[in-house]
Amino acid sequence: MADRSQKIFAMPVAKVYPLYVTKLERKGHTTAELNEIIEWLTGFNEAQLEAHLKDDTTFEDFFATAHLNPKASEITGVICGMRVEEIDDPLMQKIRYLDKLVDELYKGKKMEKVLRA
Repeated sequence: MADRSQKIFAMPVAKVYPLYVTKLERKGHTTAELNEIIEWLTGFNEAQLEAHLKDDTTFEDFFATAHLNPKASEITGVICGMRVEEIDDPLMQKIRYLDKLVDELYKGKKMEKVLRA
């Protein structure tokens, strides 16, 4: 599992971002909605996000410079077979928070609920 985690940590966010876009577009959602989720979770505005994508920032570096939303700990549930609130590795938990938020929007949850408003 550690090897797999290291691969994920070293993966550029830009490699996964288009997969999130494609997933959400299948359900009629937009890139702007994805960016809103990312901004809520990380504090990165659109220009900062674009810079990270252009620079091939790894997940490790991406979350190292993020200002995680204080409500992120309210993100609970199962993603990739793991309960996000029980993930021990802080970086993996942040990555799974993002996965979970995208998944919630994909499954039809209203944006206000996804963003824990």
